[in-house]
Amino acid sequence: MTGSTEDYAPHPHIGGRTAALRALAAWRAAAPGAPRVVVLTGDAGSGRSRLLTGFLMLCEPEYRKQLPLDAMDPSTVPPELPAPAVPSAEGLTAAQVLWLIADHFGLRATGVQGVYAELAALDEPVTVVVPDVDRAGPVRAADEPARLVREVLAPLAATGTVRLMAEVPRPLAAEVAEGLPPGTAQIIDLDAPEWADPDLLVRYAQAALDPEFGAPELPFTVDPAARLALGAAIGRRAGSPLVVQLAVHCALMAPEGFDPADERFLPTSVGTALDLHARRLGTDSQTLRLLLAPLALAEAEGIPVQLWSRLASAVAGHDMSPAIAGGMLLAGPFVQPVEVPAEAEEAASEGGGEAAGGGEEGAEGDSADGERTLLRLLHPALAEEIRAGLPNVAAAQTQIAMALLEAVPDQDWGKADPYVRDHIAGHTLEAGLLPQLLTDPGLFVHADPVPLRAAVEAVPLEQLGAPARTYLRTAPLLTRTQAPTLLRAALLETAFVEDGLPEYAEAIHGRLGLDLPWQTLWSLPVAGGVSAVTVGSLPGAEGAGATPVAVLVLPPGTPGARPVGAGTGGGESGTTVEGGESGTAVLVHHLVQPGLLDDADLDRIVRPSEEERAAAPLGLSRGGDYLRVWNRADQEVVAALISDTPFTAADLSPDGILLVATTRGAKALRIRAAGAGIAS
Repeated sequence: MTGSTEDYAPHPHIGGRTAALRALAAWRAAAPGAPRVVVLTGDAGSGRSRLLTGFLMLCEPEYRKQLPLDAMDPSTVPPELPAPAVPSAEGLTAAQVLWLIADHFGLRATGVQGVYAELAALDEPVTVVVPDVDRAGPVRAADEPARLVREVLAPLAATGTVRLMAEVPRPLAAEVAEGLPPGTAQIIDLDAPEWADPDLLVRYAQAALDPEFGAPELPFTVDPAARLALGAAIGRRAGSPLVVQLAVHCALMAPEGFDPADERFLPTSVGTALDLHARRLGTDSQTLRLLLAPLALAEAEGIPVQLWSRLASAVAGHDMSPAIAGGMLLAGPFVQPVEVPAEAEEAASEGGGEAAGGGEEGAEGDSADGERTLLRLLHPALAEEIRAGLPNVAAAQTQIAMALLEAVPDQDWGKADPYVRDHIAGHTLEAGLLPQLLTDPGLFVHADPVPLRAAVEAVPLEQLGAPARTYLRTAPLLTRTQAPTLLRAALLETAFVEDGLPEYAEAIHGRLGLDLPWQTLWSLPVAGGVSAVTVGSLPGAEGAGATPVAVLVLPPGTPGARPVGAGTGGGESGTTVEGGESGTAVLVHHLVQPGLLDDADLDRIVRPSEEERAAAPLGLSRGGDYLRVWNRADQEVVAALISDTPFTAADLSPDGILLVATTRGAKALRIRAAGAGIAS
């Protein structure tokens, strides 16, 4: 630390870190000589998140009013300015973080480069603080922190109108500032001597042991002298704020037999905190680590409490339920329960079959007030320590993935626990088994598309089978629209038909038991796109019924297409097809089944009359990027279609067959009057 702090009160949330706070305040004030870019880093558990949170309190006007600013060191207090943009990266992709920044500043850009260009063109500098870079991404094994640094933070740092601060893991810290002119960036490593604050650890430990701040009343917490001595010993031995926290938790949660005078059981690292706590409770450290292994390998906010025993047993290779049944004193100091809203009603309303989490596995752990309990480790550094001690992380993830598959009732993803359904892809990705999982349309339909998309995108394209490639193509539409289960099913059903996988579309209709708003009858890819479409009918021979047809207008020279005006009988076929003007070509296709009608006489095709269209039960509306089919009787929309490629034309037959053209080709959907949906 630099400078005297004896006459000033420490920041009440941080308790120290004066040198670092001074540097952050100078950055915020744009003081002469201060860097434009600050990278806050350090080991996991070094307290960088706590420091940044405390600093942001000083930058947020409402929080600022609650702090004793007059008593604090003025050099640690930034000037009062409008709050900076603070897009937390936790759980988000690099693209999501960038668009949060764009939205905050009201940018109109529609592409990534446009965001940086608009920021660079601003008249005044803007301030951006990005915390939790180490926690970025919906799937851990996809390495989203590195992508965020390279694709967002480094370009922001290079943009002269952006004053950037980011909390970044040490291995990535230098990349943020790479290539910037000297003096532009500063890396603050909280473990480096000039930024470390050993006294902070002692104060933190003493406060954590104080009943005034929530500690239980124990002999070594109520006696001030004992408390201060123990806190000093913990802080002196601990290497980081996290180790202080773990040492205090272990002492307070299992105080029986704890001797505050015996420093042998005071940890110096995360690993020794685990080992010493297990030894003090008469258990081997390996048992504790195996108990915590599923939490160290968990995705998102943690694993459901009812899955803990199953997954721990899978990793250990033997039944761990007895250890878990009596193991909360053992595991408790390292575990954090999280209460989240149960998804049963939401899953039912989305047409996802039985309540999500159905079956015996899903029923446990859900409280009567609609919440469910997840378990996660207290800090990511604990996960790093436990993962580093596993003989083979991929093998452990394989065992977890197999156990999660076994937990799916009747192998019906609509009945699966939300964690199993939404995050099994993350486990199989790290196990190297994800491509084998991506063959079940039920998983594609029911899984949350954000983590599933992130996991699939992390697999090399050449390793993906055809169904997974269809999912990957459709996933941006799923995530952009935040489509619920029924709409995801509809999007995927038509995408599978488009990609020549009708068996997967049939599985969605038949096996999944979902009442989709349509059935995709056929899809015809056309390299140059389709510019216009018309539904019609081709009269049959005497006594035979008419054949419903679709007439597609294509660019001239399209293989197999006939130039307009070349219909049989020498008639003027351009009057048959809207948009089929001279210089174009047409194909005639069955309307309700796959197959071209190469010999169809264009002059004999009859379009529905205006009277027939007006009397039809369904009507069609078209916007710039959507189509809507609605019921004429009550004006209710029964199907709403969007596409990942632009619509170029559409027509609706009187009996409810929707013919759609895009820049990719054409397709026909039989609209069902009940329900609503989206297709691509």
